[in-house]
Amino acid sequence: MRFLPVNLNALLVELDDLPQTLALLASLRAEPIAGIEELVPAARTLLVTFRPAAIGADELVRQIGQRSLDARETRVDKRIEIAVRYDGEDLAEVAGLLGIAPKEVVRRHTGSDYTVAFTGFAPGFAYLSGGDASLNVPRRQVPRTRIPAGAVGLAGSFSGVYPQASPGGWQIIGITDAPMWDLSRESPALPALLQPGDTVRFVDVTGQPRAVPAPAAVHLPQPVVANGGSAFEIRAAGLQALLQDGGRHGQAKQGVSASGAMDRRSLQTANRLVGNPSDTACLEIAYGGFQLACRGDAVVALAGADGPVTLTRADGAAWPLPRYQPIALADGDVLALGEPRAGIRSYLAVRGGFDVAPVLGSLSTDTLARIGPPAVATGDVLPVRAVAAGALVGVPETPPADLPTVQQEVVLDIVLGPRTDWFTPDALALLCSQSWAVTPQSNRVGIRLAGEVPLARAVNVVHAELPSEGTACGALQVPPSGQPVLFLADHPLTGGYPVIASVATHHLDRAGQIPVNARVRFNPIAAPGPAAPGVFGIS
Repeated sequence: MRFLPVNLNALLVELDDLPQTLALLASLRAEPIAGIEELVPAARTLLVTFRPAAIGADELVRQIGQRSLDARETRVDKRIEIAVRYDGEDLAEVAGLLGIAPKEVVRRHTGSDYTVAFTGFAPGFAYLSGGDASLNVPRRQVPRTRIPAGAVGLAGSFSGVYPQASPGGWQIIGITDAPMWDLSRESPALPALLQPGDTVRFVDVTGQPRAVPAPAAVHLPQPVVANGGSAFEIRAAGLQALLQDGGRHGQAKQGVSASGAMDRRSLQTANRLVGNPSDTACLEIAYGGFQLACRGDAVVALAGADGPVTLTRADGAAWPLPRYQPIALADGDVLALGEPRAGIRSYLAVRGGFDVAPVLGSLSTDTLARIGPPAVATGDVLPVRAVAAGALVGVPETPPADLPTVQQEVVLDIVLGPRTDWFTPDALALLCSQSWAVTPQSNRVGIRLAGEVPLARAVNVVHAELPSEGTACGALQVPPSGQPVLFLADHPLTGGYPVIASVATHHLDRAGQIPVNARVRFNPIAAPGPAAPGVFGIS
């Protein structure tokens, strides 16, 4: 096995094939190593996220390197048929790549059983191995910004079904009405239709009428609980207002990423100021234009972006308020946030926290996976929990002085790897010497960057296909266009384009505050472990 650097708290274990990967995964699940926080299996790699305070990279490499690759997980034998209408927009292109007719593509795709090897990319997205060996096609050169829910695709030797509309680079050959991910299933712990080890068979139903989808749920304001507590009435939601906490950890086995606040330090600061536990859910408010009215009494605090805050009393008197200190609100007070001068995301904490039901153990809203409470909308009423005894407010704190702006170039430390060998030496130098523009297509999933000169792949891998592998928050994934995408809190768990580097963990909060049209420059720093560039070592 080979160990490749990913970040200051993550490494990638590269193995010979899928069976070895699943064997190492089974071993680490059966006998965990203290300090490992998450494991994300893929085609022939295992992404290992660890806690550096509990175990160093060198020791982790040593312990993993001693593991046997003979272990196997116990799997439940379950067979699932998926009805597909084979009218996908890439069917003809796939047929051309393989030199066969579209009907023959369908015959081969429906003619064999598949096995769910692992899950990733998005909740309910299963990587299906097996099938006809000839159905081996590359991903699209430029990924689509939107692929519809139920799209059936091919990438390399894998088949898969997109559980919901999302960006993606797989070759789409059909579509199914079968729901891949449903939190209302009878077993709430397993909302994914396909689980590792399941047997899958595709059935051709092209020409049959499409099932009528159920009506979309209507988004209604949440009622205030009748307990005499306080609540916030949202007068204006602004560009985006979401509930976010410390994240939804430990769900990678179902293809669910942690998500959580884009700027965790600001989340923790806001909670500290009002006397909450540090990971309590806050309102994450992007840009300005947000306004709420307080029902009852409450104590709030704002951290994160730098921008104007105005308090208007019920009698009409108004004055500006500072951030980074507790603020007492009375019944009828209206709090308004203006356009930030620096940074883009503000975190509004309320003493006691929000009285909203968690989803899979967290209040975080994952915009890619569509898990968690819906985005806060104008007219919503958010109830506040009763204050626990001993919840003391904190003293005012000094706001950060280096929040990103569009006027100054933003510098981010990066750790090179794991796939630097996929790029030319000139591309590696260009990554750090060239500044990159933050495009308007950026969001909580990732920042799409544009450089004057794209990053070129090495000659030996120009047309190569990278097997899907785990991706970490901060990863700089580079599609064939050569323009990187910086993955952020709502990134997919796995991806199929090479990652040239990752933003260092200590600069992830900073990355979450970068405004559109800012310019970014990368500064390489040393990875943990042995000093060999781009690799920990081979065992």
